[in-house]
Amino acid sequence: MYQPVKIAPSILSADFMNLGRDIRMIEEGGAAFVHIDVMDGHFVPNLTMGVPLLKQLKPATNLLCDVHLMIDNPLDELPWFIDAGADLLNVHVEALDEADLKRAVAQIHEAGLLAAAALKPKTPASALSPVIAELDMALVMSVEPGFSGQSYIAGSDLKVAEVVQMARAAGNEELLIQVDGGIGLATAPLVAAAGADVLVCGNAVFKADDPRAAIGAVKDAADEARENALARGQWNWEEEGAR
Repeated sequence: MYQPVKIAPSILSADFMNLGRDIRMIEEGGAAFVHIDVMDGHFVPNLTMGVPLLKQLKPATNLLCDVHLMIDNPLDELPWFIDAGADLLNVHVEALDEADLKRAVAQIHEAGLLAAAALKPKTPASALSPVIAELDMALVMSVEPGFSGQSYIAGSDLKVAEVVQMARAAGNEELLIQVDGGIGLATAPLVAAAGADVLVCGNAVFKADDPRAAIGAVKDAADEARENALARGQWNWEEEGAR
């Protein structure tokens, strides 16, 4: 059954001196997730937030805490983020071999959380194959991870479409597909029409004059593109199951 697109604002673009205010603002704007970018300065060339922030953020919001681990050692640190209150943990396939990737997904599920795996732009969709049947969400990066405010890499929607087909072939009709990087009014329709369910927005939300309205505008543009794709029969949604 078709579901509307969900917006996951990335607090990497928020005002950290007024983070509580900004979290309330995205809740009021209709966000479904709060996206938390954890960077270690090794896996990506930036150092951001971690466990202490998540511990304080979790009791302050009703939104699902979507934790994107851009770190070299996710297996070592998964217990920290599980204990800190993550609702969804997203590990990068590039940081783990196949056995450890499977182990990470199993560990997240054993803790009762949602498990996701992420792909850098140059990583083929096929890297998800070992775990795609077990995942709750797959993340397609549409910029090189590490910094906010980058421009969308053209053609990222083609990888989204490939992941859609892989999920169906694996029998995982419930898989959510998330896209992160350069997502705004112009690019949200591209990835939504290709099958993306969850859109990570940073500057498009937090740098807007009215972040609440920006969430609604991006969501509406994405939903319209998705509905148009449905009308064209682009994905045979009714026969194969909606995302």
